[in-house]
Amino acid sequence: MDALLSVREACYWTTTAPALQLTPRDWPARADVVIVGGGYTGLSAARELAKRGAHVCVLEAHAFGWGASSRNGGMVLTGLKPSLGALVKSFGLTRAREFFCASLDAIRYVETVVREEGIACDFRRCGHLELAYKPAHFDAFQRDAEMLARDFQHPVRVVSSADLPTEIGARSYHGGLVDEASAGVNPAQYVTGLAQAADRAGAHLFADTRVLSISREGAGFVVRTTRGALRARDVLIATNGYTNGLHPYLRRRIVPIGSYIIATEPLPTTLAAELSPTRRMMFDSKNFLYYFRLSKDNRMIFGGRAGLFPETPRTVRESATILQRALVEVYPQLRNARIEYAWGGTLAFAFDQLPHIGRTEDGVHFALGCGGHGVAILSYLGGVMGRRLSGETMSTPFDQLPFPTMPLGLYNGNPWFLPLVGWYYRILDALL
Repeated sequence: MDALLSVREACYWTTTAPALQLTPRDWPARADVVIVGGGYTGLSAARELAKRGAHVCVLEAHAFGWGASSRNGGMVLTGLKPSLGALVKSFGLTRAREFFCASLDAIRYVETVVREEGIACDFRRCGHLELAYKPAHFDAFQRDAEMLARDFQHPVRVVSSADLPTEIGARSYHGGLVDEASAGVNPAQYVTGLAQAADRAGAHLFADTRVLSISREGAGFVVRTTRGALRARDVLIATNGYTNGLHPYLRRRIVPIGSYIIATEPLPTTLAAELSPTRRMMFDSKNFLYYFRLSKDNRMIFGGRAGLFPETPRTVRESATILQRALVEVYPQLRNARIEYAWGGTLAFAFDQLPHIGRTEDGVHFALGCGGHGVAILSYLGGVMGRRLSGETMSTPFDQLPFPTMPLGLYNGNPWFLPLVGWYYRILDALL
């Protein structure tokens, strides 16, 4: 049986989200704040601004949540892309604690918004399970658990390979690390709920409105779009993995990375319970990692860096084949499971793999660079930017970080080096 015969090249999550009904708004001549990008960052900022009485417009080139905000794995995770050990080495223990605490604040922020706004998105504090791809990775888990308890006062639990069947019905891993603080969410339902919350608060949301240019004029800005121009006191760029040439400074600092996902048919309840007894968010310890979870209707959602380039119809098809093989490697029980959906989304990585928030020399604000942790951290940073642009004083450990790019002008937004990066990480996965 060919598991890919019936696959739809479409995002499963979006089929579960309600239609977005927005208040009709006339195109304004001016606004206090214009936000470019209608994903987690932009909508969270708009909600906070509108609740504080600001006249805010969100301009989205497609539909709200069209990008990776609706096309990710729905994992609301503790930590950041760099390991705690790497953060301590680069920034010292005190600063590393601040980064980690910000990731916990980000999860609480999502949880609070979901509760306050009544967003039906299957948010659940189910925890995450990181899986050791090699025995040496399990040894590293034990060291990480000791460091988290000793230096971060954050309890996690190491699971031996013998005890792993209580967490996952797979035999290919060498133990795991459980963090109960992480959560799961239906990302499309969540971002739709965020848009509705921002709209209820009074934000002006304009879909299918591509920004063509942003220019400084006096004390403010003129934003020119396919719908017309408007003036703004402040501009926030919240485009993350879809940052283009609109602002060259940001484009040179953000690397778009493709991430791909397949979804099986709904699985029998007994089989789903065997595959994931605790229904946690799961991912492994490879550089070219797999991440997977059960949906509410018992589909196995299985993703990974099957290819690094941003999504196209061709890369989605190619990645579906790669991911179906990987799914069977992890779960031989799913050899004959039908794959019903395949899709991709584009994430944003900075060269230091950290999120960045701030203001460019020409006065444009930004928050972007999720590194694969966007559900929580970009919602949180969007909220921070909304409150900051409302006049509140708020600081984060991501303020004033150096925002690196490649030297000598070698990078202008076209990630020509991704094949080299891919080979490098595959070699690391094979050797270490």
